[in-house]
Amino acid sequence: MSEREISLPQDSRLEDLSRRALSPFWITAYKRSTRLIRTQPAGVFGALVLALFVVMALGAPLIAPYSPTKVGVGIRLVGPSGDHLMGTDSIGRDVFSRIVYGSRLSLKIGFGAVFVGVTIGTLVGIASGYFSGLFDILVQRLVDALSAIPGLILALVVVTVLGSSQRNLIGSISLLMIPGTARIIRSAVLSERENQYIEAARVLGASHSRIMFRHVLPNVAAPLIVIVSILVGVAILVEASLGFLGLGVPPPTPSWGQMLAEGRPVMLQQPWLAVWPGLAISSIVLGMNLLGDSMRDVLDPKQRIR
Repeated sequence: MSEREISLPQDSRLEDLSRRALSPFWITAYKRSTRLIRTQPAGVFGALVLALFVVMALGAPLIAPYSPTKVGVGIRLVGPSGDHLMGTDSIGRDVFSRIVYGSRLSLKIGFGAVFVGVTIGTLVGIASGYFSGLFDILVQRLVDALSAIPGLILALVVVTVLGSSQRNLIGSISLLMIPGTARIIRSAVLSERENQYIEAARVLGASHSRIMFRHVLPNVAAPLIVIVSILVGVAILVEASLGFLGLGVPPPTPSWGQMLAEGRPVMLQQPWLAVWPGLAISSIVLGMNLLGDSMRDVLDPKQRIR
């Protein structure tokens, strides 16, 4: 038997083995994807909406046909047309380009505020639930005091005092996320710290910080993921509200809330100036809420339908 005749069966066997090794992965991924689409269609729709806005924000220079701040790219107050898909505003700026670039600001402030607020709230909630006692009482009273102030009014006060900028907006909106996050994480930690693995870690001499962040935190990650997915929509809505009231990022930076305020005086004559930013805000907030509800159903065993 020649060397060529021996190598061919070996190559075919290797290809067959590799095909068998890879096929279960793709079959499993396909089954999981179809089951997820079948059981959580709303969550899949929300994820697609979020992905659309993320792609829009990242590819804004390629998607937007005009500069969002350039004045006079078209005749002022022109309705949707081939040259301007969403029309032009009162000073001739392209509305579609401003919507596209406005997604950058909304996502940046939304995710930034949630990251800061949820991080602080998680640390407060873990420490409060783990140590309990007098420390827990004092922390919870501070959380109650912060929760007693209406969120939008608190953000208005902070932005008015510190000034309108992206950093101040992120800081003011993050304050709204701390009380709710701290309470949810604290309740989860209170149930986790009574488990035997916590006692075992203490017996082995593990420090408090190691127990909290190495053992407790991973076991409360499921509600944390759900909190993040829902609060992003809330943060975007608050940022749009501040922009509508004139306390958002100062012009000419495009902001959906600011665009709503600009379209309000001429809403009856040129309704598209308010419809497009309102539709953008509603779409991304709805998508984040649907995604958060579906993630809660998937990650929480009590919410699963057998």
